[in-house]
Amino acid sequence: MKRIVSISLGSSKRDKRVETIVRGEPIVLERLGADGDQERMRQLFLEHDGQVDAFGFGGADLGLEVNGRYFPLHSVQSIIAGVQTPVVDGGGIRAVVERQTAQRLQDRLPAHPKRVLFCVGVARYAMVRGFLDTGYEALFGDLAFGLGIPVFLRRLSTLHLLSRILLPVMARLPFEWVYPTGEKQDQIVPKYAPQYQWASIIADDFHYIKQHLPERLDSKTIVTNTTTAEDVALLKDRGLSQLVTVTPRLDGRSFGTNVMEAALTALADKDRPLTTAELTEMLDEESMTPNTLSLISDRH
Repeated sequence: MKRIVSISLGSSKRDKRVETIVRGEPIVLERLGADGDQERMRQLFLEHDGQVDAFGFGGADLGLEVNGRYFPLHSVQSIIAGVQTPVVDGGGIRAVVERQTAQRLQDRLPAHPKRVLFCVGVARYAMVRGFLDTGYEALFGDLAFGLGIPVFLRRLSTLHLLSRILLPVMARLPFEWVYPTGEKQDQIVPKYAPQYQWASIIADDFHYIKQHLPERLDSKTIVTNTTTAEDVALLKDRGLSQLVTVTPRLDGRSFGTNVMEAALTALADKDRPLTTAELTEMLDEESMTPNTLSLISDRH
């Protein structure tokens, strides 16, 4: 049986182990959190290196691709230096699946207003392009959510310019400066309520969304990836209408794209990360379809 382990910079409280079937083959999916400790994260990679079929790199991206240019995040790439087992961060799956998310959800997303808030657009660039292609008006919170500067962008061209100027610098900053890690993932400091309220859809990594979550999310839809049963309860309590995850929900949990990409990498038996073309060939119709969870029907 294939075994993949996602080692995450995030909280160990979200750890999970599932035995499931992927592409007709049994596989073990496991997630181990390092609680924001990069040295601990590296130790976990080294302990499991050669013992599993593929690694997922969770809680951070190894790099970001924006407008055809790849920006490696040097502050976290050192964590996997020397690791021999293939390591993937989910970027390959996001490039394929998230670009199609808006189109595949057209019948289930709010028709009006067609407004979407991306907390950090450069981290979900494929999804950004997909929503814009489907006629949505977008608001980008990269400066606000990433750097704490309360400025929001409205133009894709401005996001491109920002990425060219800032990403080479931000790629060398300590990762915890720009992304909630460890215990910070459990903290919510409400901010930017007007921007949350402007949008009918909030889309991004769930930790970015949760970081400044407002008290009420009535009539809103969240499109994200990794969520737990506790996350679902939190969103239901705040009035969220609909939760959409771009990866399948297994045993009450939607694993991150890094987990699913690692699973496909293991099943391919190539002993290396897969190309976008190879991932596209392996992804079937079921895995390309986002999971939709209504939070209204059983609300008291």
